[in-house]
This record gives sequence, structure tokens and C-alpha cells, in this order.
Amino acid sequence: MAMVKMTPDILSCSDDKGNLEIQINLPGVKKENIELKMVEEGFFIRAKREETGVEYAATYAFCCGVVPQKAVARYCDGKLFVIVPYRESSETVNIEIQ
Repeated sequence: MAMVKMTPDILSCSDDKGNLEIQINLPGVKKENIELKMVEEGFFIRAKREETGVEYAATYAFCCGVVPQKAVARYCDGKLFVIVPYRESSETVNIEIQ
């Protein structure tokens, strides 16, 4: 059976503690079939759902740098939850829109 590649649904937002929270929907995937790699500027996800021939794969960039060594990931009911703190040196600037 040939693999069908799909992009997983992803939701991300900042929390009030200086972290980036990411939720990746991977329905029907077993935890041992998930590969997650992260750098300061973004992450790569690959997950295989072998019984259906589906492979989820995507690369995403962050708007602000993070500390990948402090990332925590938990998989539950087809959803991968990742929390990673932003780098402290990141400073946002309000831009006036004309």
C-alpha cells in the first residue's frame, strides 16, 4: 500500500506564562510512530498511521525563538500537546499601521 502524505491540523498560541502551546491533531497514530524535531526557529513533525497508509508530515516556523531543550510533549487521544518556552531575549515591538 502506498503512503498518502497529509499535513496535520495544528493550533498554536501563547500562554500567559511566556510559553508557546502547540496542539497537533494526529488521529489514529500510535505514540511510537511520531517523530518531533524542534529548533529555536521552528519544528518538524512526521507521524505514520500504518494501518491506513497515511503519513502526516510538515515543517513550521515560529514567529519568535523558543528554547527547544525545555520543550515538553504529551500525546493523548490522537492529539500531541507541546509546550515550549520562548527565548527570554525576544522582544516584540508594536508597529504603527498607516
